Amino acid sequence: MKKTFLSVAAMMLTVSVVFMGCSSRPSSGTSTTESPAAATTKPTTTTAASTPDAKPSGDKIKLTVYSTISELPNQEMMKGIAADFTKENPNVAVEFQFPGAEYENILKVKMAANDLPDVFDTHGWAIIRYGKYLADLRNEPWAKDMTDTIKPVVTDKDGKVEALVMSEAKDGISYNAEILEKYSITPPKTFDELMAAAEKIKSSSNGAVTPFFMSGVDNGMIGGFSDLYATSMFISPATNDAKTLLDGTFDWNKWTPLAQKLQDMSKKGYINKDVLTAKYSDMPQLFAQGKVAFVFGAPSFADEVYKYNKAAKIGIAPLTSMVAGDSQSFSGGERYTMGAWKDGKHLAESKKLIAFFAKADNMSKIANATKLPAGLKNIESKHEFSEYYKQFENIRVFPYFDRVYLPNGMWDVMCKTGVALLAGTVSPQQFSDKMKSEYLRLRNQ
Repeated sequence: MKKTFLSVAAMMLTVSVVFMGCSSRPSSGTSTTESPAAATTKPTTTTAASTPDAKPSGDKIKLTVYSTISELPNQEMMKGIAADFTKENPNVAVEFQFPGAEYENILKVKMAANDLPDVFDTHGWAIIRYGKYLADLRNEPWAKDMTDTIKPVVTDKDGKVEALVMSEAKDGISYNAEILEKYSITPPKTFDELMAAAEKIKSSSNGAVTPFFMSGVDNGMIGGFSDLYATSMFISPATNDAKTLLDGTFDWNKWTPLAQKLQDMSKKGYINKDVLTAKYSDMPQLFAQGKVAFVFGAPSFADEVYKYNKAAKIGIAPLTSMVAGDSQSFSGGERYTMGAWKDGKHLAESKKLIAFFAKADNMSKIANATKLPAGLKNIESKHEFSEYYKQFENIRVFPYFDRVYLPNGMWDVMCKTGVALLAGTVSPQQFSDKMKSEYLRLRNQ
């Protein structure tokens, strides 16, 4: 639905804390923002000012930085790096804004007014949504070091580099390693193996362990399942539907088997029985107690699990293949980035700030704090998932399905219709019909 500038601006004035709904992809990937159900925060502002002993020269410059980072410790980490930058550049102050769930709405208003922050997070939309507002960073010293998996995600067809990717999203399956060890299950590589593992866990535990946790309240977890496995079904196989999805001729009857698999998982008792009322925030404690085996998406919930069980063992694996003959993959791309507004008054300083964050030691800090792989090569990180990312560094990474192949607004459709499917109010075929009608409607807007 199109909104007037005034109505959106009015909404900005009443920003409040809300749970991330299906308009945002949760940071778990099944989640976000338009990413994987991360906790949201009140919009916060903070300035990394120069130290008392610093002696500024020339006019004082303030750079405004907008970020989608929601976890308070990680916000503090970013502010710390900015403070170090100001120590080296005492005439430049850095002001961070963390708008939380209102990030996209605020940025859309700013795009309409052509009044963007000096530096901002592109959160998965560097080329498609923000490209025309961003400065070209291809000649920056760090650009040559972009990872092979992230370079095509933020480089347009003309070779323009849109943003520094500080953290690269790689969403597959997070699992409870102790449960898999207990039931002698190797992390599955195919969807059939995953379903066999779910059946073994359910039957061997007499129902005490739920194979998969999903939330109908934070319904990005349900929409995320469809988004992840749409890539596995329609994009990653050698013979795929990428072209027809892009040109509008895709046969939406092909969606029905995917919807059927989700419904079957529920009917077989593989998904938590309270799926329609469960919240994302319920999951970490259940995971810590050994009552949940698999969570689709990245292990962004790990620290919450450790609050309940410091000895918990969490593993990660690529998404299983769905089509015979295909191999595993990750969904992802940009998670946390820094792009520079091309029309900003302080573009040179903005590029300098981004280059500072791109330093190896700073990129290591970010990787260790976010527990995600860096978007630059040869960045050292030491956290519980580092070895997993190293093990799977050559696994293919595809952009989130909805960001490339669906018109804006379809994420909401997948979330809500997925919930209706599990509630029994729509059938798999009706799910497909809904996807088709909304795809055509939104595509022609």
